[in-house]
Amino acid sequence: MNKKETGVPDFVLLSEVSEKALMENLVERYKGDCIYTYIGDVVISVNPFKKLDIYNNADINAYRGRYKYELNPHIYALANDAYRSMLQSQSNQCIIISGESGAGKTEASKIIMQFITAVSKSSGDVDKVKSQLLESNPVLEAFGNAKTLRNDNSSRFGKYMEMQFNSAGTPVGGRITNYLLEKSRVVSRAVGERSFHIFYQMLSGLPSPKLKEMKLTKTPADYFYLKQSDCFSVPSINDEKDFKQVQKAMTILGLTELDQESIWR
Repeated sequence: MNKKETGVPDFVLLSEVSEKALMENLVERYKGDCIYTYIGDVVISVNPFKKLDIYNNADINAYRGRYKYELNPHIYALANDAYRSMLQSQSNQCIIISGESGAGKTEASKIIMQFITAVSKSSGDVDKVKSQLLESNPVLEAFGNAKTLRNDNSSRFGKYMEMQFNSAGTPVGGRITNYLLEKSRVVSRAVGERSFHIFYQMLSGLPSPKLKEMKLTKTPADYFYLKQSDCFSVPSINDEKDFKQVQKAMTILGLTELDQESIWR
């Protein structure tokens, strides 16, 4: 949780301010699995391209209610600062997540939502809202993310995610606004890329009788729009498992079986 880290945790503490010093510090910290570094109130994140054990319940509890300088740099500290400021000032807070494709923007947004839903107050109705907020991610990724040459789970759209709270800091709702969906990916993409995840998930996850009823097969190569890029599976993605998660998420979000079947059709 708060192990001794390599490098300088905040760039404002560097003795030399230059591009070379900044990059050397980032590399040193990255080699020590320290993927978060502050620059004042900004958190710089470097995609580790591997699983790190820094997002468990113990870490959430460690950063809960703490000031960011008390512990090692972490996106939990940023989320905690925003949540605390919202409660203290009773005003809206905004976290902007930016970076190039594959930098980890989608994962960062999910981690922030995970932290805030964990530290906010709970009750029967509130837990339902929390579940709906978290389960929106699998649906968004299924219909808006795709495998590209640089990133196996690249968001092909921009989004503004709004979590709504009452004066006590309890989640009461949310809203997601999508921008600039890459609709052209449905009909054309570069060789080695895939269309949106949902097409492959549906073919892998729907039972054979249902596919037959819909006059479909389990083989993506059978379809003109999917076979153009000659990429049908991704080692890091389990389409069948992900489809089950999408179905579960849709149910939690209030979509009936009839609603879901109309979507597949």
